[in-house]
Amino acid sequence: MVQLTLSPFIIAKKTKDTEALVSNQDPEVAVHKNDSSTGRSLLTLLGLAFILAGLIVGGACIYRYFLPKKMYHGEMHYTEQGYEFQDSDLKQPLALPVVEEADIRLEENVAILKIPAVPTPVPVPNFDSDPAIILHDFERHLTVYLDLQLDNCYVIPLNTSVVMRPRNLMDLFIKLASGAYLPQSYLVHEEMVVTEEIDVFELGVFINQLCGRRKTYKLQRRDQIIGLQKRSVEKCVKIRHFENVYVTETKICTP
Repeated sequence: MVQLTLSPFIIAKKTKDTEALVSNQDPEVAVHKNDSSTGRSLLTLLGLAFILAGLIVGGACIYRYFLPKKMYHGEMHYTEQGYEFQDSDLKQPLALPVVEEADIRLEENVAILKIPAVPTPVPVPNFDSDPAIILHDFERHLTVYLDLQLDNCYVIPLNTSVVMRPRNLMDLFIKLASGAYLPQSYLVHEEMVVTEEIDVFELGVFINQLCGRRKTYKLQRRDQIIGLQKRSVEKCVKIRHFENVYVTETKICTP
């Protein structure tokens, strides 16, 4: 049997030829390959950074606008003039309750009030207050009433002389919940008139979230409309609520 072996000289020659081939490679091609690899890495990192930023911003928006916040509960009683009940042969004014649940967003400068239907301790004529949601947007300077029975929204400029700012409103609800502040309040009447149907698309996130799929109407105070007289055929709703140390009855009428 014949055994073939390569001499050390041939092996050394092949090794030198391989090294020469590598050393003779075009340096521009090598640099181009390195640049391409670096560019791909940078694009990958940039894409990951955009995805991470999107997740952070999206999570913050969901938490800020859609997740439920801490709710505040409060109850205020007021005296309705003209109604009295007999108690131990003493006539006393009838104190009627108004209950609210408040979602107060200090960062967004918004207060959302939920007013359920509350039964009275004794039957009272015309105590037909509708359950509602009221949104006060201090950034947009707007108030929105959502009548939960008719499922309609009504928009009017925010009355800052009546509605407490969110921080003060939060303090009021904290005092009401603790029992440290339980005023025997009074009732203030205001009357609004529907003027036209409007689109809420440009009225901000909170109003769109509340009224985007509902019919929405613009309101004006009756006393600000010159020459408008009350009509017997008007359809009206009444919402009793509080955003101050007294109760307000808002009457909304459609001519």
